[in-house]
Amino acid sequence: MVEINDLTAAEERVWRAFPRGEAVDFRASPDDDPADGAGWGAERTVRARVLRALLLGGPRQDGETAALSLAGARITGRLDLQYATIDHPVRLRHCHFDEAPRCHAARLRELNLSESVLPGLVAHAVQVDGVIRLTRARCTGIVRLGGARIAGSLYLEGAEVAAPDAAEPVLQLNQAAVGADLWAPGLRTQGQTRLSGATVAGSVNLSEARLDNPGHAALEAETFTVDGDMLVRYAQVRGSTGLRGARIAGRLDLSYTALSHPGSSALRASSTTIGELWLRKGPPMEGALNLRRAQIDVLFLEPESAPGEVLLNHLSYTSLVPHEAAERRLPMLERDRDGYIPHAYEQLTAAYRRVGDDHAARLVQLAKQRRHRHTLPWYGRLWGLVQDVTVGYGFRPLRAAGWLLSLLALGSVVFALHHPRPLKAGEAPPFHPVFYTLDLLLPVISFGQDSAFAPRDGYQVLAYVLVLAGWILATTVIAGVTRTVSRQ
Repeated sequence: MVEINDLTAAEERVWRAFPRGEAVDFRASPDDDPADGAGWGAERTVRARVLRALLLGGPRQDGETAALSLAGARITGRLDLQYATIDHPVRLRHCHFDEAPRCHAARLRELNLSESVLPGLVAHAVQVDGVIRLTRARCTGIVRLGGARIAGSLYLEGAEVAAPDAAEPVLQLNQAAVGADLWAPGLRTQGQTRLSGATVAGSVNLSEARLDNPGHAALEAETFTVDGDMLVRYAQVRGSTGLRGARIAGRLDLSYTALSHPGSSALRASSTTIGELWLRKGPPMEGALNLRRAQIDVLFLEPESAPGEVLLNHLSYTSLVPHEAAERRLPMLERDRDGYIPHAYEQLTAAYRRVGDDHAARLVQLAKQRRHRHTLPWYGRLWGLVQDVTVGYGFRPLRAAGWLLSLLALGSVVFALHHPRPLKAGEAPPFHPVFYTLDLLLPVISFGQDSAFAPRDGYQVLAYVLVLAGWILATTVIAGVTRTVSRQ
């Protein structure tokens, strides 16, 4: 057992309570603010080396479970538990730390620093058999938990982490492993929060969080793995949110959340695998939405939530909700930074077909052909325009019938009033203006009229126009039907 012979009255009280796991509370009232702890007197001041001595070799009492449970104290000096194995819960709530505790590579049962004020925390590679609680803690320096192994949950609800001049992330959880939940609703950070390479066996809750790092990365979570849901509802993120390569088995819910990173990607979720992605009810994203190569089962995306710039190349999804008219979905595809992306149109078409909305699927395919036309040389654009005007690229076949009937009516009336002369008098069949016009319009079918009669002057020009129009209509109809059938 470690002995310290110069204990103050406050330290003596903590020393006596430790063997029985009793809590010591120095607060004058529940409203005491640890931010004022630098002015607390000796009656509530405890040296860090006394706490370290207790944890490493303090007194024991048979039949009792020792624990360090302290509230409302000012802790002077540095609490250094690096590489130590601590078999007792460490609960230092509502405390004011003069220096950042150091728990690098330590093994702890439980660490509770809730509602305390700290100039940082050094606990990378720490192993905790239970939970870490930083509920409503206020950290004025960097919190280092990279590579931590936490068997239970990590609680950061209402915590504040700010290190204005830090050249590195202020909240570091990269490569950490959390065996249950990462619970951080209402978290406030000024600077980057890093979750890259971390794994959470439960769910992540960042609802109502405020992550502030304008012009830089506010949340960096590349290759982040969550076995449950990731809730980021009613949050505000100023700076980029990076989720490249992340795997979220459940729902990534960004409902009612404001994402802002003008001039670059506000949300970068490229190469992610997500069960459900919800982008709804929030203000329009300030910055680009990057979903390149993402694989999403259910994409809940309201058109109003889509930003002015998107990146959708090779995005794949099974369902797109809510069900919206194609006219409301198509503008987003036209805002892709990479220009014309055929895959994006095919994905939207497939989503409509899966719910049986063939009309919307045809509209998307028509929009795809029109967008593609603008990428072609002039002669390709001209031929595409002809197909569009005549039969809507095969997706509006009734247009061909309309053109055919109009030309048939025109030719029938003109040739009824001005009969063409027969090529061989006495051998020609009776002239019929309707079937004569059909002979001119239909390239394959022949009623014997066009070979028996020959118009003159301007009527001959009309005959040529009808023949040319017939071939164009036939070619565009065949091209459109072939295109449509090939997609069935």
